[in-house]
Amino acid sequence: MPSTSASIALHFNLLDEELIRWRCVERGELHRGSLPALLAALAANTVRDFPALRPHQRHPWHAFLVQLAAIALHRAGQNEPWIEATDWRAALLALTPDDADGAAWCLVAPPERPAFLQPPVPGERIADWKNLLHAADELDMLVTSKNHDLKAARAYRAEPDDWLFALVSLQTQEGFLGAGNYGISRMNGGFANRPGVGVAPLGAWGARWIADVQTLLAERDAITDQQGYASEDGLVLLWLLAWAGTQSLAMSSLDPLYIEICRRVRLTADAERLVARVTSSKVARIASKDRNGITGDAWTPVDVAGGKALTVSDAGFEYRLMADLLTGGRFAQSAACRLDGWPCDASLQLIAQAAVRGQGKTDGYHERRVPISPKLRRRLAGPQRVAVAEMAKQRIAAIAALRKLLWSALVVLFANGDTDERNDSINDKASRFARPFEQGEDARFFDDLAQEAEADDIDCHALRMQWMDGLVTRAEFVLTQAFEAGPCSAMQRYKARAAALSRFHGGLRNPKDAVLKDFADYHAQQQRHAPATEL
Repeated sequence: MPSTSASIALHFNLLDEELIRWRCVERGELHRGSLPALLAALAANTVRDFPALRPHQRHPWHAFLVQLAAIALHRAGQNEPWIEATDWRAALLALTPDDADGAAWCLVAPPERPAFLQPPVPGERIADWKNLLHAADELDMLVTSKNHDLKAARAYRAEPDDWLFALVSLQTQEGFLGAGNYGISRMNGGFANRPGVGVAPLGAWGARWIADVQTLLAERDAITDQQGYASEDGLVLLWLLAWAGTQSLAMSSLDPLYIEICRRVRLTADAERLVARVTSSKVARIASKDRNGITGDAWTPVDVAGGKALTVSDAGFEYRLMADLLTGGRFAQSAACRLDGWPCDASLQLIAQAAVRGQGKTDGYHERRVPISPKLRRRLAGPQRVAVAEMAKQRIAAIAALRKLLWSALVVLFANGDTDERNDSINDKASRFARPFEQGEDARFFDDLAQEAEADDIDCHALRMQWMDGLVTRAEFVLTQAFEAGPCSAMQRYKARAAALSRFHGGLRNPKDAVLKDFADYHAQQQRHAPATEL
């Protein structure tokens, strides 16, 4: 590929060419369209999904489309999304007044000019950038280990939207990956991740997009004041600015809804086939280290006590974290998590997404959705939210106490009934066999919590004790399952089983934990008041 800019034409224009594939809601038929046509389809809520979009790309793609639409609407003085593609095209083109031919919306453009999510690099020879990528997934942010999980560099016959999604994923959710490879501003450190947490209506892709666009327009001024952004004329599409990799942008110079980039990358077309060249930078594009990921991002919860943005661990969105996110426990909820302003009968869901990163590795993509009924939403949006949070807290404590008791009974089982014998091997076995109990409670936690939170004129304490009774039954079932599945001496199996059951039931009769003591007292009281059984 010749390296002179004169020989590089504009290719793959997102404003005019039908490069993006999506499926329609009604019949699921495949549709191809431009970026303006896609925004119009989202405004009409006719988009079901994107067949080329990989799971870990869902949140960055959604966030990009929401931010872009909110920026265009604000700059045009418009409060409602347009339903015509021509209106969207004019608004997007108005965001790049120095590129009337739409170069900034092309996947390929001369190096001294901006291309989509690719900053200009005037005076540099792209051919000298040694990192040449032939597959779209090579450009993406995932780090795979020995190809054991998700195969790397497979998308050699990629279509333009494969490269588009990879670009959005790289530039808006990548972290630190060695010297010269810096990450985005919207995460707490280079080895963190950019979570996507928000409340959304049930339905097609456009329903959530419309709701989040309206939220960003409504919260724009508040984000500006809280984070110290430029109220007007701030830098908004950061790929429009030339970047030699030596200077960072101040947060105060940015628009509150800015769409960032973190890597120096340029796509080129070789016989109508896209390839990418990537090079390093000496500094991060945005000087945001002291922010700890607190940027006013609409989908990033903030740990108030820690003064930092949420970083999802490799455990993903387990029930304890989701309970905090749902009830506002230790996190200040982000703009997209609002529960007020919805129709009274709206059925919602809490969506949580994150591609978990580590130091030179990827710890999986995690996504979870928790249904929120109209009654539960009203209680979470009002003063009863504190009570619901306390319900969740008590249930979490009960699961933890019973898991501890189950684990101690399993230790006795694997020690062949010897209550004094314990070593790392036995402890590990007990932990492994206790895991299904907590996994099962994780799966049903929010259904059970909603039953109590939505109850009217019912003794909530009694309802919780009934749940505890089922919890004990399920824990004992896991213990008895280990009688057959777990490793145990054949000669001492009856002694081991009896001792394990004795430990389990003894812990319930005379518990040390306050949560289990409450259950034991309630159970004993119920037994005293139960009618006598005739012999």
